[in-house]
Amino acid sequence: MDLNQKITGFDLWHLKLPVVSARDHGIGRVSGSCEIVVLRLTSEGGSEGYGEASPWSVFTGTPEASYAALDRYIRPLVVGRSLADRAAILSDAAKIVAHCTEAKAALETALLDLTGRVAGVPVWSLIGGKCRDTIPLSCSIANPDFDADIDLLARLREDGVRLIKLKTGFKDHAFDVMRLERIARDFPEFRVRVDYNQGLEIEQAVAQVLDVAQFKPDFIEQPVRYHHFDMMAQLRKLIDVPLLADESVFGPEDMVRAAREGICDGVSVKIMKSGGLTRGQSVARIAAANGLTAYGGDMFEAGIAHLAGTHMIAATPEITLGCEFYQASYFLEEDILETPFPVRAGHVVVPDTPGLGIKPDPDKLSHYAVRKSEAG
Repeated sequence: MDLNQKITGFDLWHLKLPVVSARDHGIGRVSGSCEIVVLRLTSEGGSEGYGEASPWSVFTGTPEASYAALDRYIRPLVVGRSLADRAAILSDAAKIVAHCTEAKAALETALLDLTGRVAGVPVWSLIGGKCRDTIPLSCSIANPDFDADIDLLARLREDGVRLIKLKTGFKDHAFDVMRLERIARDFPEFRVRVDYNQGLEIEQAVAQVLDVAQFKPDFIEQPVRYHHFDMMAQLRKLIDVPLLADESVFGPEDMVRAAREGICDGVSVKIMKSGGLTRGQSVARIAAANGLTAYGGDMFEAGIAHLAGTHMIAATPEITLGCEFYQASYFLEEDILETPFPVRAGHVVVPDTPGLGIKPDPDKLSHYAVRKSEAG
């Protein structure tokens, strides 16, 4: 094991991945395909580590911005540095370009994957050690064609998934209530969460959230726009189910404010919005220190990002509400990993092999690439 070996390769792929259906969220729709950026770091010993930037233009940013941040600004900070410099590299990357949290998440993931492969240990062992072997999987119900989602619910039931998150606020309130009633009647075995993705105007929020709360979901997530802290705090006081923050909390700094102003009972932790695994862990720990819960959320991700989130949750006991790493199995026409993302009996299985545990298939990277940069 030589963590002093230098990083000699820095390769990028901008991928366009076909998806099986449209998905509506409160602030936008994804259909046809989703776009990600894949980073590969290579050490002078020939080992490789991968990371993924999974942006969404209406939420965190664009694939073009992630690609440019990595290619133009972060690449010079990385090539020629040693693996032992990981903390310094990440600190430099945080300063060299503002925002671009997905690019920074891809960088940390690739550094951890590469370090783990060189050291012969899983990523979770590098960020605190493993506290769980499996993570309950939640799948989002967000198809504007609810009949298609009924078919998905039947498939999920057969697969042993027992957590679902109903995406609300993208159509009308009657549609949301109808779906909640139908799921309660025909699929009572599912525990239901509700996520508005900022879909409600403040004039609608109180009445509609109070109505949905009568269905007793596990939680209701981010009903209003991220900056409406006062309304979030008001809603929290009015309902008797937990209120989660998502878009209101990107990183640890936002979590401090959210806890201080009492806007939520818990938080969705995503490596793409927090800027990496360790910052995601910090969000969860600040939440827990203030008596709040945490959930493993995600963006429109492929398997590399799912694996990164899995290792983060495996090493973070404060994240207790499961994870939402379903896209590789239920949303993409084809994932990019060499072997399937590990899901069994409704749970994500934490890998024990070095690094992230699974590499992407190089043929798939080439096939789905719309742009690439393979150079040191």
